[in-house]
Amino acid sequence: MNIRHATDQREWDDFLKVQRFSPFLQSWTMGDVYADLKQTPIRLIAEDASGIQGICQALVVPARRGRHLSVPYGPVIAHQDALPVLLNALQQEASREGCSFIRLSPHIPKDATPSSLVSTRPSPLHLLAEHLWYLPLTDVDAWSTDGGRHSPARSPDELMKQMRATTRNLIRRAEKEGVTIRASNNPVDDLHLFLRLHDETRKRHGFTPYSDSFFRAQVRHFAPRNECTLYLADYQGEVISASIHMHVSGETSYHHGASTVAHRKIPSSYLLQWTAIQDALKRGDHVYNFWGIAPQKQKSQEGPQASEEKTFDAKHPFAGVTLFKTGFGGKILELMHCIDIPLKPSYHITRSFEVLRKWKRGF
Repeated sequence: MNIRHATDQREWDDFLKVQRFSPFLQSWTMGDVYADLKQTPIRLIAEDASGIQGICQALVVPARRGRHLSVPYGPVIAHQDALPVLLNALQQEASREGCSFIRLSPHIPKDATPSSLVSTRPSPLHLLAEHLWYLPLTDVDAWSTDGGRHSPARSPDELMKQMRATTRNLIRRAEKEGVTIRASNNPVDDLHLFLRLHDETRKRHGFTPYSDSFFRAQVRHFAPRNECTLYLADYQGEVISASIHMHVSGETSYHHGASTVAHRKIPSSYLLQWTAIQDALKRGDHVYNFWGIAPQKQKSQEGPQASEEKTFDAKHPFAGVTLFKTGFGGKILELMHCIDIPLKPSYHITRSFEVLRKWKRGF
């Protein structure tokens, strides 16, 4: 197995789009987004005589808590033999870049952790969502079997029937209230509408947001490739909610959402999501990814019919969005936890700081 630096975007994306999991964070275009944000992308390819067996896009992050190499939802591999080769190459690249550690958040199911990652160190913090709620858009779940993406598409009626009754009612209510959803014809120029709502949402919920420069770079690079849609919900002449959806390699991802509190009783976000789901069906996508939700936990039931019922952690910061996202029906995909590969003694200082930060945040 050989390693080389990637130079051809088409070659890279052609490999990515035929894998079972094709996270857009590993797409070539996303690397260009990070380059605009001064995080240099390193793109590695593992191949043998039969062709490419794995790819990995890593980012040099010059963080104050410790310069490190970040791997968002990668590596993406077609053959297990590619993984240790890519890990070894990542360590060499990280050393050349003066990094103190490597942080990987693999898009690999929790119950399928490769043996080459078993001995790595669990990260104190999450890099990305590890409990994904998703909606299969084909008769066979493409995230459960390799042949799923080629199976027939599910119908809108079928998807509507599997929703929670409350969700269906809120979608219909938004329509009756006069909410209309439009996909921006010029998302770069219309992005300010989203940014205004996003700033209001950030202040209301108190979360740490992506920067405006991140949103601008993402839309600027993906929109010309028709891989990004900015949805706007209009009500009484005003945009009251908005979202940015990515659609890359047959997967639509609900990546960013925002709304105003001024019309909080108007359920525009429900109609917005339903519109995006229907558009994903029309494109022929096989998965609609809602992204992160609160983790599941076991709840014991007593009595003669005692069993273990799965519920969601009500204290988790994602608890609110969990109720919203799961109402559309779907499944949970639990990914393996973020892992670290220490390279310098200074990593332990970073780790101590992050353990304290995790304790203060409560998760």
